[in-house]
Amino acid sequence: MKQPNLKHFKSLSIDEQLNWIVKHYTKDLYWVIRPIVKTHENADDVLQNTFIKIYKNISKFRYDSTLFSWLYRIAVNESLSFLRKKKQKPIEDSDSYLLNLLTHDPFYDGDDIALKLEKALLSLPPKQQEIFRLKYFNNMKFSEIAEITGTSIGGLKASYHLAVKKIKKHLIEN
Repeated sequence: MKQPNLKHFKSLSIDEQLNWIVKHYTKDLYWVIRPIVKTHENADDVLQNTFIKIYKNISKFRYDSTLFSWLYRIAVNESLSFLRKKKQKPIEDSDSYLLNLLTHDPFYDGDDIALKLEKALLSLPPKQQEIFRLKYFNNMKFSEIAEITGTSIGGLKASYHLAVKKIKKHLIEN
């Protein structure tokens, strides 16, 4: 993942900073958002909201973490906010609602195994889902995940291994 030269990045105008972020991070942020909101259409909407939030807050970036860590947190928060707004509408079971969204998304190309894994992931608490997705799908190091989530490496390892156990159990039982 490309990290900007922070000295150069600081010297750019806010518009230039946003243009740089859009150019270099759109795909990465989309794939942070998509597994959370499940559909391409929702991911596009949340991505747009994420860029608006970034634009409004770029001057508040403190440069005490990587730029991607900061962007990632905004993308996750926007995704969760989007889901909370959706859940305010009467929904009988949020997990089945999310699976239904996923399976009816015309851009979803997962097979039965991918769908079973997604069901298993939805059975996990949100924090374990996030940690598992970052480690398993994004192939991030625990040190990178720790910076993004603000969780200790030991705590992350424990959560990840617990998530793996729960997923295995879910896949065997279903």
